[in-house]
Amino acid sequence: MTTDTRIATPFGFDSTAAEVAEGVDLSGTRAVVTGGSSGIGIETARALARTGAEVILAVRDTGAGEQVAQDITRTTGNGEIGVCHLDLADLDSVWTFADAWEGPLHLLVNNAGVMALPELTPNDAGWEMQFATNHLGHFALALGLRPALAADGNARIVSLSSRGHLRSPVVFDDINFERREYAPFLAYGQSKTANVLFAVGANERWADDGITANAVHPGGIATRLARHLDPGYIDRAVAESKLTLKTPEQGAATSVLVATSPQLEGVGGRYFEDCNEAELVDPVEGATNPAGVAPYALDEGNADRLWDLSLEAVA
Repeated sequence: MTTDTRIATPFGFDSTAAEVAEGVDLSGTRAVVTGGSSGIGIETARALARTGAEVILAVRDTGAGEQVAQDITRTTGNGEIGVCHLDLADLDSVWTFADAWEGPLHLLVNNAGVMALPELTPNDAGWEMQFATNHLGHFALALGLRPALAADGNARIVSLSSRGHLRSPVVFDDINFERREYAPFLAYGQSKTANVLFAVGANERWADDGITANAVHPGGIATRLARHLDPGYIDRAVAESKLTLKTPEQGAATSVLVATSPQLEGVGGRYFEDCNEAELVDPVEGATNPAGVAPYALDEGNADRLWDLSLEAVA
C-alpha cells in the first residue's frame, strides 16, 4: 500500500462519534459492540443507535449493560438496544454467544479489551491474558458470527487496535513470555498488533462474502481500560506531552466512521486513526511513537501466520 492511496475524510482528532455518523441511516441493520457498557463502547453504541440500527451490547456485566442500554434509549429514542453476556477470556462464553445468534449481522465492533496487566497472567489454556482476551476472544467471536455477517452480503468488522501496537510485533516464538521477561506494555502492544493483523487476514479471507474488516486506533482516553496502570501514569504522560487525551465521544469517532462511512464501502485491511487512514511508520525501539501504523502490522505473511495459529488456539 502506498501513501498516496490513503483514505482521507473531512474529520479528524476533535471529531465526535455523533458528528461522523450524522446523516447516516442504518435502519434495519444490526450491530454488536463488545465492551459496550463502559468507556468508548458506550459512545460507539450510542452513535450507532442514533443511525437507527439495532445495537447489541456484548458485555461481561449485564447489569451495567442494562443501565447503559436504558440510557442510550433515553438519549436517542431507539428502543432496539439489547444486552447479552460475553466474556472474551472464556471461549465457552464466546461460542455460546455466537451459537445463540439468529439472523444476519451487519456490524461487528470488536471494542472490548484489557491493557497493561501488571503481572503475567495466563488463561486456562496457557495464553497470555491480553493476547487471549484482546485477540483470541475476538477472533473466535468473528469466526462464530461469520455466517451471520456473510448473510448480509455487505457487513463490516471494526477491530480496535491502538498506537500501542508500535511497541511490539507479534512475537510468534514467544507469545506467552516463556523465554523473555514479561513487560505489561509489550504484551499489550503484541495483542494490539494482532488486532490489526486480524483485520488484514479477515478481509483477505472473507471479502468474497461481502465482509470487510479494518482496524482503528481510538486515541488516548481516560477510561477503565487504564485501571491497571500506576496512579498518575496518564497525568504524567499528558504533562510530558506524550499523550493528548480525547473525550469518550471523540475516542469513539474513528470506530463509528469505519463502521458507517459510505466512503469505506468495500474497503478493508487498513488501519485508521483520528478518522483517517494512517501512514506507514518505522517504530523506534524505546521511543514514543505518536502515530502511524507499523509495516509488520499490515504484513500479509504475518496475518496468515497469526490466522493459522489462532485457528488452532480456538479449535
